[in-house]
Amino acid sequence: MNRLIVLILIVAVNYFSQIDKSENWIDLSYTFDDQTVYWPTNETYKMEVVFKGINDKGFYYSSNKFCAEEHGGTHLDAPIHFAADRKTADEIPLSSLIGNAIVVDVSESALADRDYLVSVYDFLKWEEKHSEISDQTIVLIRTGYGKFYPDKKKYLGTELKGTEGVANLHFPGLDPKAAEWLIKERNIKAVGLDTPSIDYGQSTEFMAHRILCEKEIPIFENVANLDKLPENKIYVIALPMKIKDGSGGPLRIIAKIL
Repeated sequence: MNRLIVLILIVAVNYFSQIDKSENWIDLSYTFDDQTVYWPTNETYKMEVVFKGINDKGFYYSSNKFCAEEHGGTHLDAPIHFAADRKTADEIPLSSLIGNAIVVDVSESALADRDYLVSVYDFLKWEEKHSEISDQTIVLIRTGYGKFYPDKKKYLGTELKGTEGVANLHFPGLDPKAAEWLIKERNIKAVGLDTPSIDYGQSTEFMAHRILCEKEIPIFENVANLDKLPENKIYVIALPMKIKDGSGGPLRIIAKIL
C-alpha cells in the first residue's frame, strides 16, 4: 500500500512539473516573416528558399537564406547602438540578459496619447501598488501598442516609408528623465517595451537611447505578449543573435511566471 502511495505521488509530481514547464513560459517574441515591422528607412525581412524537397540522394532536405536589418521585429539594442566604445551584441554578458522582471502597465495613458512619455511617476505608481523596484530588475513597459502589431498604420502611426515615414511616427516611449531615474535610483539590469523604440516616435535626439546605452543597459524593443504577464514575479531570458560587432539583432525573449 505504501509503495502504491509513493508511486502515485511520483506520478503526480512529474505531471505537475510538466504543466509548470509548458504553461508558465510565455514567448515575448514576434515571428520574423514578411510582416515584420522595421523602421521606415530600413529594409524589410527577406527569406529565400535554397532547396526544399527530395534531393538527388533520395531523402528530404530543406534550407533557406535570410536577410534582415539588426533593428526590426523583436530585437535587442546593444549599448554601442547609441554610445561609442560600449558593448556590442556579442559582448553583452548573459547576466545582463537574464533575471527577475516586472511589467509596468501604462496602457491606459499611452493608448489615449500616441506621443505619451512614460514618466518617473508611472514607476512610482507601480511601486505604490507593489514595492520598490529591486536592484538589477529587468523592467518591461506595457504601452498596449502590442495589440496593433504588425499593422504599421496603427503600430507606428504611419505606413509611409523613408524620411517621410520617420517624420510621421507616433508611438509612446520612455521619458529620458525616467531613463536616468531607473539607472541612478533603481539600478535596473535591462529595459524593454512593446513599441518599435525606447524613445517615442517623434523623438529626434533619442535621449532615452543615449542615456541607457551610455550606462550599458540592454534595450529590448517590439516585445510581444506583455498583456499575458502579471506585473511582478516574472523571470526573463532574453537571448539575442550573437553578432560580432553588432549594434543589435533579432531577439528571442521568454518569460516564466513564478
